[in-house]
Amino acid sequence: MRNIDAATAKELVHSPAEVAFLDVREHGPYGEGHPLLAVWCPYSRLELSALSLVPNVRVTIVLIDAGDGVAGKAAGRLERLGYQDIRVVAGGVQAWVVAGYTLFEGEYVPSKTLGELAEHAFHPDVIDPETLAEWQRERRPHVLVDVRPPTEHHKMTVPGARCLPNGELPHRFPAVVSDTSMPLVLTCAGRTRSLIGAISLKLLGLENPVFGLRNGTQGWTLAGLDLDRGQVPAEAPSLSDGELAASRLRAQNFAQRANIPMIDAGMLDTLAADRSRTLYLLDVRSGEEYAAGHLQGAIHAPCVQIVQATDRWLGVRRARVVLADDTGLRASLAAYWLGQMGYETYVLPDADTTLARDGWQPSQAAPFVPASELQPIAPQEAAEAAAGGEALLLDLRLSVEYRREHPAGSRWTIRPELKTTLGDWQGGLCLIADEPVARLAALDLEELGYADVRIVSGGFDAWKSAGLATETGWPESIARPSDFLSFVHDRHDGNLDAARQYLAWETGLVDRLDAQERATFLL
Repeated sequence: MRNIDAATAKELVHSPAEVAFLDVREHGPYGEGHPLLAVWCPYSRLELSALSLVPNVRVTIVLIDAGDGVAGKAAGRLERLGYQDIRVVAGGVQAWVVAGYTLFEGEYVPSKTLGELAEHAFHPDVIDPETLAEWQRERRPHVLVDVRPPTEHHKMTVPGARCLPNGELPHRFPAVVSDTSMPLVLTCAGRTRSLIGAISLKLLGLENPVFGLRNGTQGWTLAGLDLDRGQVPAEAPSLSDGELAASRLRAQNFAQRANIPMIDAGMLDTLAADRSRTLYLLDVRSGEEYAAGHLQGAIHAPCVQIVQATDRWLGVRRARVVLADDTGLRASLAAYWLGQMGYETYVLPDADTTLARDGWQPSQAAPFVPASELQPIAPQEAAEAAAGGEALLLDLRLSVEYRREHPAGSRWTIRPELKTTLGDWQGGLCLIADEPVARLAALDLEELGYADVRIVSGGFDAWKSAGLATETGWPESIARPSDFLSFVHDRHDGNLDAARQYLAWETGLVDRLDAQERATFLL
């Protein structure tokens, strides 16, 4: 591990080589402002997240924090996992700002920026909420599609919308729309997915008029219109052999026009054998298809979300990404958009028929996660130890869960804040958390000198089932939990000012890019 200044870090991030730029702060500070290409990998879950985000231990990793030493600690943890080239930005995000570089609010900012650039490049047709509402009143023929995942559709959607996420819509298009003159209106929660969806349909050569609903559900609400909530999405339509063949042909034609390589299993093995490069294998089919069977080693990343939230899966810039699919259409669309962000993409069709293979060899064998042995303690025993002053209850769950309900007398904390939370406490500790998170915290607690650390068996659910005392609310001593992303978090819950702020932020992203950041995108 070595320290570098912000200017050196920025040159590394924008160099032609692969690099992982990881922000190890928690969700709240990260969402308040981070470098454009910094991927969120919080210290609280560092070893768990890093293994999937950065599957190649040889790649250069640049860490940034709040200038509080957490990145240095994270570097040590990653070195123990086998990562070989780690740099830490001296001074953290403040040094980044002092060097004249921009911090961006929110999350998945590169994906959101891609959507804005795509609109500038392709100029898709859009429809205002008021006009769509008039179409609905007039019963004007059209098909309204919510191109987000089913869970988001269930939370809220524009009345009359059918849930069919990006990727699934063009793949299943013949089973949804048979009339080439039928107008399609695509909606999401804001802008990115409806823009990407509308442009994708046109790139595939579909003849139907396609519109993106301006600003999605937020625009609908800002127009004074009501959303539907709690809708149960219908199952995606199944495809006939002929419709599958049509999807395959459309994929082949599009991949050829877009210069996207279609590979077979042998080529996958060849790519994986190149240890000088990072390789991701992502299955972009629906969750149901993935669960029914998938290529060994493939990670599920639905087509709609790998484009919308790329940072959730890909931590290494300019890495190789193989996108697996059955007909190749969903994978080709994902490959196209990821290619516009600088990734080297390949499409692996027929991924549903190669399940008998022994699997692929990753870029680097997954590093070993050190597991601190934790002794269990029954909820009743933990409660008695706490009541007797022998132990302190530490709740390591998400702060929203703690606020909802937690063991009486427990303290909420998070891994990077353990020392501050514990103060001069010298007694035992009983942890309430999922075992992987608890084990990571136990590593730090051991270094802080705590020898009596145990995990409450069954966690909070077992505590509550045992009839032990609970409390609700948030302690006044903690003004804002560091794991909570507060940036316009309530924009979907009726806060119109937050919705306006978010949309202004999103439409303003492109103007905030510097020359190096703009060159990251190929549009």
